[in-house]
Amino acid sequence: MIRDERIPSDELRRIDEEIRSNWHTGEAVDFEEAIEYHESLPDHKRFADVLESADKPLLQPRAGVPRLDDQIELLRYLHEEGQADLLPTTIDSYTRDNEYEKAQQGLDKARETGDDTLNGFPAVNHGVDGCRKLIDAVDAPIEVRHGTPDARLLAAITFAGGFQSFEGGPISYNIPYTKRHGLEETIEKWQFVDRLAGAYTERGVRINREPFGPLTGTLVPPSIAIAVMLVEGKLAATQGVRSITLGYGQVGNVVQDVAALHALKKLGNEYLPDEVVVTTVFHEWMGGFPPDEARANGVISFGGMTAAIAKPDKVITKSPQEFQGVPTMEANSAGLRTTRQVIDMAIEQKIDIDGIEEEQDLIERETRCLMDTIFEHGDGDVVQGTLKAFDSGALDVPFAPSDSAKGAVLPARDDDGRVRIFEWADLEMDDDIKEIHKARLSQRADTEGREQSFRMVADDVDAISDGKLIGRPQGDVKL
Repeated sequence: MIRDERIPSDELRRIDEEIRSNWHTGEAVDFEEAIEYHESLPDHKRFADVLESADKPLLQPRAGVPRLDDQIELLRYLHEEGQADLLPTTIDSYTRDNEYEKAQQGLDKARETGDDTLNGFPAVNHGVDGCRKLIDAVDAPIEVRHGTPDARLLAAITFAGGFQSFEGGPISYNIPYTKRHGLEETIEKWQFVDRLAGAYTERGVRINREPFGPLTGTLVPPSIAIAVMLVEGKLAATQGVRSITLGYGQVGNVVQDVAALHALKKLGNEYLPDEVVVTTVFHEWMGGFPPDEARANGVISFGGMTAAIAKPDKVITKSPQEFQGVPTMEANSAGLRTTRQVIDMAIEQKIDIDGIEEEQDLIERETRCLMDTIFEHGDGDVVQGTLKAFDSGALDVPFAPSDSAKGAVLPARDDDGRVRIFEWADLEMDDDIKEIHKARLSQRADTEGREQSFRMVADDVDAISDGKLIGRPQGDVKL
């Protein structure tokens, strides 16, 4: 039975040898030599140090293309023209599914034709040497961003290749992404990732770990997202990780987003061990974008303003071309500059908004309910508690494709646009909190002259792409 316990050193070595045999580039991984390489990197390429020492929110986009030279060009452009403080390397879908042969075929075709035949950078296929060429060529810290349920080989190669930050986790890269992997399986595999990061940390190379906060990216209630972040943070800390960035995805109501980011930082410092440095990352809107680029820039600017008020440590930016798919590097750069302009204009202003403290208190109470039920389900063990809580529905994520979550909880916006829970299913929560949500949704129903129903949920999912925050019905509404 898997538990929240540190992987012993001999077991870490055994797994490492086993997974490195899954693709030939794994043979080049040498832990001691990798430590020497990391130690040779200048201070401004050390991800955790740069992030933790910043005095204002740092900006980071998403970006990944298959060929090494193109990835270098792309990241240099985003750093120099987009003024990105931190840079990504987004991994392709074949690698996320551990299909390295298909990734190789795509990479070979990209090299032959010059086309982007993969939707990201196949780091496993480029190997340690390719990763180091990227690290050496770009003058900023770079993070691995992916979506991989089994990220063990990817972690082994990219850590040895010089990357010092790694996104994801066993829940946040399972529940929103896959039906193929059970939650117990992904927790066990991510224990290796975190233990390997911990082994580097113990040698003075701090690997930053960043659980994926937006989850399904669609109207996720803040307390659910925060509870998942705390669980993944605790699991990483058990394995020796000491730099953890907890994520949160914008829901669109400024009061609720600011309150959630403040709660995330507070609860992170409370629930994680004292030796862990906790930082936060705010993901600009992850749902559907308007097709019109001017309106899309409005959504991006709204995220920038929220970040200026909440002051997270990092912001993951969006581009005005989100509606059409993968943006050009020029559009990606524009999204960075738009966000930076808004933050720099607003961050030195004292902006007071009523309701933040009240909303933060509610989010914290909800999160504590969820954390308490996890501990109770597992008799104090976070792994067992998480597995049993998801199995019973006491912990759940809306719109989850994974079979490891019930996906029965349904959110909807209240009359102010804050995300509340319309259908609780078996989600564990105090009755008085449920009544608060019910009353807020009832107020919206009265305003719109309709009954509370799933139609509200469906309307809200598409609202921002349609140019609104709340999915109001067509016709007269009492505002």
